[in-house]
Amino acid sequence: MILPESYKKRLEETLSDAKEYFSVMNDAPVKGLRVNTLKITAEAFASAPPFPLEDKVPWAENGFYIREEKPGKSPFFEAGLFYVQEPSAMCAVPLLDVNPGEKVLDLCSAPGGKGTQIAEKMRGEGILVLNEKIPDRAAILSSNVERAGIRNAVVTNSDPEILALKFENYFDKILVDAPCSGEGMFRKEPAALENWSESNVQMCAQRQAKILDSAAKMLRAGGKMVYSTCTFSEDEDEKNVERFLACHREFRLLKAEKLWPHRVRGEGHFAALLEKTDGESKAENKSMRTDKPAEKRIVERYRAFERGFLLKPLSGKFLQIGSALYLVPEELFSLDRLKFLRAGIRLGELKGDRFEPAHSLVMAANRKEVANLSDYDEEEILNYFKGEIMPSRAENGWCAVSVKGYPVGLGKISGGVVKNHFPKGLRHN
Repeated sequence: MILPESYKKRLEETLSDAKEYFSVMNDAPVKGLRVNTLKITAEAFASAPPFPLEDKVPWAENGFYIREEKPGKSPFFEAGLFYVQEPSAMCAVPLLDVNPGEKVLDLCSAPGGKGTQIAEKMRGEGILVLNEKIPDRAAILSSNVERAGIRNAVVTNSDPEILALKFENYFDKILVDAPCSGEGMFRKEPAALENWSESNVQMCAQRQAKILDSAAKMLRAGGKMVYSTCTFSEDEDEKNVERFLACHREFRLLKAEKLWPHRVRGEGHFAALLEKTDGESKAENKSMRTDKPAEKRIVERYRAFERGFLLKPLSGKFLQIGSALYLVPEELFSLDRLKFLRAGIRLGELKGDRFEPAHSLVMAANRKEVANLSDYDEEEILNYFKGEIMPSRAENGWCAVSVKGYPVGLGKISGGVVKNHFPKGLRHN
């Protein structure tokens, strides 16, 4: 690999074992996945994996090294049983020590690796806000949240400065996985190397500083924040933390770590754990009021559908947006004047006098919660992903189409066949 001369010179001057680093840059990048424990335990996944797993990632309890070239082609990826994630990128979330019931923000969340990792820790309890400023990337994030079956997340599409106006002193934990120059991804992503320059490093450092300032306003006193990047530049990493602490005396640094590809089995990553020791301990903000409840008619139609589709009713607060019905956490803040793509579970919508379920409902449902399953093996389910009609012995009506018991989408059974309701935008060629 040909590295920029100025980049090489910097590392030769600052990195004691730079030769070892330069040597491994000619090796293949390291691959990994993280088991989604909202749907399956790591032990159950590892006992019958869809492709060979290697060692566990030491800093991520549900992470595994893999060599599979196309893990996303597995039907169990569509079922949301795992997320393909570079191993070193799994190091930041454990530092944050997220717990069920907390209010957590992932401020720069797309494509969703760290956000879905946070969701596993929350177990569907509390409020998780996953934000991405760029609309196209926010859409990818929203799709990954849906596949993972996360019930307590709101996916927003806002500038951090705008969010800070609404959520002052609101969150217990915040992750700032800031956009960076990508030096840690040179082996994995050729575009990072092509786009690298000293001026881009400085631009990133300035942008990161602004994002951190916004994050500081949204964290309550006693709360913790992790700042992470996938770069090695001290201007973007250590010096940005130093600048932040100098400007925000209410914070202290608890821990920082840097992963290098010649020292660990993974790409490059930096993470710093910060604690807010002073300030307001909770939000006092009128924008936290609740939205108007959903109309009685749509709730009744949904509950009637739910009695036949699920074995037990879902709990939460109903929220109506247009003709669509959502189920959100009871304590959710108002969504008024907030740019968002997803809130809790989109249950479905009224079409005339008929309730039609949404894909996100079946993806959020545990396989033991669904009353009517039409199940297939790994080969058969490929036809479903292509949009084809499927044979079925299950009962007539709406069903969860599943692969070995794990739901992947919706179908409607009549006369021994399943009408395909897998979203057209997700279908395979």
